[in-house]
Amino acid sequence: MAIADGIQTADWKAEKHAPVIESPDTVKSGEKFSISASVGKEIPHPNTTEHFISWIQVYFRPEGEKFTIQLADSQFTAHGASAKGANEGSALTEPAVTVDVKLKTSGTIQALSYCNIHGLWEAEKKITVS
Repeated sequence: MAIADGIQTADWKAEKHAPVIESPDTVKSGEKFSISASVGKEIPHPNTTEHFISWIQVYFRPEGEKFTIQLADSQFTAHGASAKGANEGSALTEPAVTVDVKLKTSGTIQALSYCNIHGLWEAEKKITVS
């Protein structure tokens, strides 16, 4: 089985594991703008020692090109674990990342996230460069 066979997709408004991509629909060539990717925007995802989002990666697939470009890789490592016990920790990282980019061509932004219990989730959003 290929890795892609295990990647799940869903509407983030109805599924707490699906990444949410926020960016403009259209940008100007070579101008800086922000892309945000998060999990749990509409339906909060648990952030506990037992159930959490480990990471989010953001990619760009240019139209007409063969290869995808990785834009960001963010690890979330504080999930409430503590020497006092599970969920007793004093810090929690929230599964959200923002990256500033400049694009020269239109394409598709892709976000991939990993839940320690429910596996890999993907979302994508088209973006037009003018």
